[in-house]
Amino acid sequence: MSPPSRPKGETLKAEPEATPVAARAAYVIGSFDTKGEELQHLCRCIRGQGVAALSVDVSTSAPVARGCDVSADEVAACHPDGAAAVFSGERSTAVHAMAQALTEWLRQRNERGDLGGVIGAGGSGAAALLCPALQGLPVGLPKLLVCTLASGDVRSFVGSSDIAMLYPVVDVSGLNRISRQVLGNAAHAMAGMVRGWQPPAADALPAIGLSMFGVTTACVQGVTQALRGEFDCLVFHATGAGGQSLEKLADDGALAAMVDLTTTEIADLLCGGVLSAGEDRLGAPIRRGLPYVGSCGALDMVNFWGRDTLPERHADRRLHVHNANVTLMRTTPAESATIGRWIAERLNRMNGPVRFLIPEGGVSALDAPGQPFWWPEADAALFDAITKHTVQNAQRRVERIPAHINDPGFIDVVVAAVQELA
Repeated sequence: MSPPSRPKGETLKAEPEATPVAARAAYVIGSFDTKGEELQHLCRCIRGQGVAALSVDVSTSAPVARGCDVSADEVAACHPDGAAAVFSGERSTAVHAMAQALTEWLRQRNERGDLGGVIGAGGSGAAALLCPALQGLPVGLPKLLVCTLASGDVRSFVGSSDIAMLYPVVDVSGLNRISRQVLGNAAHAMAGMVRGWQPPAADALPAIGLSMFGVTTACVQGVTQALRGEFDCLVFHATGAGGQSLEKLADDGALAAMVDLTTTEIADLLCGGVLSAGEDRLGAPIRRGLPYVGSCGALDMVNFWGRDTLPERHADRRLHVHNANVTLMRTTPAESATIGRWIAERLNRMNGPVRFLIPEGGVSALDAPGQPFWWPEADAALFDAITKHTVQNAQRRVERIPAHINDPGFIDVVVAAVQELA
C-alpha cells in the first residue's frame, strides 16, 4: 500500500510531535527479576541529574509485581498473540516474544511523544531482548545498552541504528566499586542525551539520502554541491551497513527521496562479497512509494578483504588490490546480467516515481578506458538487463546517459531528476 500523499518536497518526519524536553523521560528497561538492583541504580542516577526516569520491566519469568513503573505484563500485552505468548516458560522463545512485544510497546510510546531515550543493562539476554526494539526506534533518539558483549562484534545488535553500547568491565551482577561507576557513567550519559535533545528544526530542508563509494565520490559530491540549497543531503557509505542505514531512514519516513547512485552492495549480495546490505536492499522505496533516483555506481566490483582472504575459486578473476585490507573483483558479463535483472525486478515493485539512470561511459572510477575494470561487454550486459526487464511507464523510467558516472554531464542529469521527483 502506498503511503498517504504529501506536498512535493516535504520531508516525512520520523519524530513525533515535539514534546518539551523537560517532559521527556529516560526509559530504564530490563529484566528486573535478575538485574533489578543494577537497573534501579540507573534510575536513581538519572533522576539525580534532574531527568525523569521510568522503570520498565521486561522479565520473562512469572509476571509478578516488582515495583516498576511499567510491569512486564503491560509490555507483554503488546505481543500480537497476547501476553501468554511471552510467558511460555521456555526462555529462548519467551525472550524472542518479549522482544516483539517491546518493539510494539516502544513504538506506541514514541508516538505518544514523551520517550526521551532508552537505557538498559545486562548480558546476551538483554542484548537479544532490547536491541531489536531499539533498532525500531528513530535515528537520533538516545539508545544506550551496558552489555557484557560490548567489547566484541556488536553489528548484529546495533544493526543500522545509532545504538551506543558500553562494556561494563565486570559482569552485570550486583553493585560493586566497578559496576557502580560504570553504570553511573552510563546513567549520566543518558541523562545528558535526554536533556540535550532538540527536535528537528521546523524550517529544515527536506532530506535526501545518497549512496557513495570512493569510486563514485566525484558524482555524489557534484550532486550534493548542486542540491545543497534545496535539500539536506545525507550521504551513506555503501559498505553494507551504509546501505542498511539508508534503507532504515527511508523506512522511518525521514527522507523525501532516495538518490541511490551507488548500488554496489547488490553485487556483493549476489556474487558473495563481504559488503552486502542484505536481501532487503531497495526494500524501503518499495514499501513507502518513495521517489527513487538510482544508478549503477560501482556495480563493476565485488568486495573482499585482504588478498589472502579471496576464495580460491576466484584466483583467476580480474582483481584490483584497493589497499592492504580491500581486494576488488570485477563482475563478469554473466554476473552483470544477473545483477541487472535483480535490480529491474525491484524497480518494477516500486509504486512511487522512479528514474534509473545508466551511465554508458562507465560505472566507477575503475571502469573507464585505460583503467583496470574497463570491460564494455560486462557493462553492456548490466545495462541491457536493466533496460530489458524493467517495466517502464510514466512513473518508472530507465534512461541511458552517454557519459561516465563521474562526468559533469551525468551529474547534471541526476540533479534534474531529483528536482523533478522530490
